[in-house]
Amino acid sequence: MSEPGAPRPRFDNLSDWLDWQERFHIRPIDLGLERVGRVADLMGLRPASAPVITVGGTNGKGSTVAFLEAIYRAAGYRVGVYTSPHLLRYNERIRLQGEPVGDGPLCEAFAAIDRARDNISLSYFEFGTLAALWLFRRESMDVILLEVGLGGRLDAVNILDAHVAVVTSVGIDHQSWLGEDREAIGFEKAGIFRGEQPAVCGDMDPPRRLLEHAASLDTPLALAGSDFHAGPVAENGVWDYHGMGMTLTALPPPGLAGSVQRGNAATAITAALLLEDQVPLTERAVREGIAQARLAGRYQCLQQDPAVWVDVAHNPQGARILGGHLADEPVKGRTLAVMGVMADKDVPGILEPLRSLVNAWYLGALDVPRALAPEELAVHLEGAAPVQIQASVAEACEAALLQAGPGDRIIVFGSFHTVAAVLQAPFPWADAPLKSA
Repeated sequence: MSEPGAPRPRFDNLSDWLDWQERFHIRPIDLGLERVGRVADLMGLRPASAPVITVGGTNGKGSTVAFLEAIYRAAGYRVGVYTSPHLLRYNERIRLQGEPVGDGPLCEAFAAIDRARDNISLSYFEFGTLAALWLFRRESMDVILLEVGLGGRLDAVNILDAHVAVVTSVGIDHQSWLGEDREAIGFEKAGIFRGEQPAVCGDMDPPRRLLEHAASLDTPLALAGSDFHAGPVAENGVWDYHGMGMTLTALPPPGLAGSVQRGNAATAITAALLLEDQVPLTERAVREGIAQARLAGRYQCLQQDPAVWVDVAHNPQGARILGGHLADEPVKGRTLAVMGVMADKDVPGILEPLRSLVNAWYLGALDVPRALAPEELAVHLEGAAPVQIQASVAEACEAALLQAGPGDRIIVFGSFHTVAAVLQAPFPWADAPLKSA
């Protein structure tokens, strides 16, 4: 519903708003804070309406946000979350109290931005960021969790000063935007740090430029491996957190699958402890949140025997993590890989950690302009295990399912679009509740 006296909104449904936003700005990706910051100020969105934790990193951002969200919700707080990209519906990008925002509130937010922007052009991502902040203010959230979309320094979420900033990991990805090596990329990700405001780095080998940038700002930086760490897993799956002057013993297994998730959970716990003076927590909330965290598409099991797993791994670091999961959990049968990937990715770097673990490859086309044709992807797999090419990722998954037997597993990976294609297809798991393990 429009405000009294307000002009009629440009559109009255979400699909039209999003179609227009995709065409409206001259560049699909246009990093920089000036335009989006000006509109935020015109809308009265700065300073933030609640304490903010901003989470960046090459991999692990979404998982860390999911742990933080679950911890704060277990403590009874009203939590606003902004993440990207989405898997199935745009609404997933903004969560209010654990639920994707509805079409109606999103349309209201976009109309408010359109009225306020005073002919300032905004990108698709900038519209979404401002919509999230407008909704968080309107709905009186107690804590705000922001996931960086690309980089950090010039990403739209960085228009807000983080009360705690988190960099989960630094790997090679998006080189055309962020730089060719870990040092340059680490500096971009450290751009979310603020002077004298605490920050967390979950990377066990942080780039020198990230450390130097924190030091130049007098940012108190908690480092994984020295200031905090996740202890080993006991036989019953429990583990200990050590850091920030305390130990939390016998924590439950993380609600997200894979050994890497203990590190992400430890990073989230550290960030939450650093915000405790503004958003107090109980140990019970931490324990419940770690166990209850859920996130679609991150090493998520869709069915058992033959097992079907999906993972949005789409860069070399993510592929190494996925390879570690597969090696840590061997199966009696074969491992069949269903893959689709974007053309601008380091395809050899993605394939290298997985070649020796995969017994057959099933490649399918993605209906995305940036996608690499499966025929071109197959060239990178010459001399590897057998390769099949199908007309779509869904058909590639169907082919793998037809050839999988008891004890086999199928892993679907390479892109958010790849996982989305399989989640949307009419497979037996399409209407099943979300599982992560």
